[in-house]
Formats: sequence, C-alpha cells, structure tokens
Amino acid sequence: MTLKNLFQKSEPAAKKQIESFADLKITDARVGDNLSIAGAGDEMTDLDFTVDRRTEYEAGSKRWFELSGMYKDRRIHLDVMDDEELEVDATLHPSKLTLEDLGVTEDDMAQMDERQNTSDSFEFDGKVWNYRFSREIAVRREGQMESTGYYMWEFREDGGNRLLTLRKGEREPFSASVSTKIHPGDITVYRGR
Repeated sequence: MTLKNLFQKSEPAAKKQIESFADLKITDARVGDNLSIAGAGDEMTDLDFTVDRRTEYEAGSKRWFELSGMYKDRRIHLDVMDDEELEVDATLHPSKLTLEDLGVTEDDMAQMDERQNTSDSFEFDGKVWNYRFSREIAVRREGQMESTGYYMWEFREDGGNRLLTLRKGEREPFSASVSTKIHPGDITVYRGR
C-alpha cells in the first residue's frame, strides 16, 4: 500500500512538469532550448534554432535580454523586453552597417544624443527612422561576472515594424543592424537540456 501511495504522489508532479514545459514562453527560454519562429525562415518556413547564448542588457531602468543561435549559416538574435508589454525584436538577416551606409555622421549621432529629442529622424533605405533613445548600455553574458558596455542609439521605422540599432564601443567603429518586431505568440520554446 505504501509503495502504491508513493507512485500516486509522484505521478501528478511529473505530469505538472510536462504541462509546464508545454506552456514555456520566450521569457522562460535559456541556453540549450530550441526556438521555432512561425514563418520567419527562408521562403516563409519556420525558423528553428538552438539558443547557445543569452546576454543581459541594462540601460538605466530599462532591462532586456538577447537570445542567440545559428540558423543555417547565420547567427539569429532575439531581443526580449518584458516591461509593460512583451516585445521581441529579431535580427534574422544580420549585416553590419556603417555610418556611411546610413548616410549619417558621427557629429549627427552626437547631436541627437545631446538633444534626446524623439522628433529627430533620418532617412535610410527609402524609409524614415525616428529616434527613440541613446545611452550607455551595460552588457553581461551568461556565465560572466563582469559586465562590459557600449553606447547605443535606437531608431524605429516610421510606420513600420523594424528597429535600427547603432552601437559604438570604446576604441571600436560605429556599427548598426536592423531587426524586425516579432509577435511573441509566433515563437515556440522547447526545453533543451
């Protein structure tokens, strides 16, 4: 009888753990998990990758994390911010852009940073990009005790769903990348190891 009771008690706990794995959200994802983004892959297929890096970011009171892994021959980055509303921005086709590519100068960036004016904008790739913010960012990779940092400018595509991020590390050139807003419900998390 005692043996029967032991198995009956452990069965619901195992079932509850399996149910909780089925309900994983992007905010639960960690290194080793497999992610699938519906329709975001090449030719509108699902984009599947295993998270091999998790990096935490902090800018003043703003905090978010990045999940990264390889899809085919390129590195995918998902920036996840769970503030008042869950936001996911995905860099699916990473390419490093320069100030020259964007048609702006270092002086333009310094002036926008000084003004901190959300009505500032510039044109790139036939679109208007609206200034959101600029500030120093603290970065800490999973497993690292010390954080590093860089300076970042963020712009949102006017009337679109893309984000342009410009970064400047100490003794490094400016680099920029474009990401796309992804609906969190389009991402499925499968627990890895």
